Amino acid sequence: MKLLNPRGFGLVCASAAVAVGLVLAGCSNTVEGTPTVNQAEVTTYKAEAASSAAAASSAKAAAAVAKATADNCDPFRKSAGNAVDRYNEFVDAHDASAADQLAKRDAAATALEDAAKGVETQLTATGAALPADLVGKFTEYVTAARALSAEIRKLSSGASVAPLNDASKKVNDALTAVRNACPAK
Repeated sequence: MKLLNPRGFGLVCASAAVAVGLVLAGCSNTVEGTPTVNQAEVTTYKAEAASSAAAASSAKAAAAVAKATADNCDPFRKSAGNAVDRYNEFVDAHDASAADQLAKRDAAATALEDAAKGVETQLTATGAALPADLVGKFTEYVTAARALSAEIRKLSSGASVAPLNDASKKVNDALTAVRNACPAK
């Protein structure tokens, strides 16, 4: 059996390629005329492009709002929860006239001040991305928490607890409003 000659085989392949190229070139034809733009398609394309850009912008804005909401609501739950725990410990100690009543009073006032400061700091950090109604609810909480902290610090052994109870109700209302406005976890 005789093997193929590589040079001869290469020459046959090259000749075949040239022949196919000549046939294809001979079969082609040109299109006469002047190219024009289909205005209906251009208008449709522009409308679709604008719609797509608007959707992308809307999605980006929604993502920013979701991030700002999470950035505020998540830390709020922790700091407000801590403040509520310290306040309840103080109320229990005050009602029982416990020996550590003053220490728990100061801890409750400090926890409320810290929670208010943390919420306020986070609001400032997120800027305009947070919806205005949620900003208002957080701001009401900050004001109410600071007012309750001030009432706690004023409370002495024989003083009326009515101002403390009023301030506590305002904090509870503000806390509930924020919790209801924040997405559930």
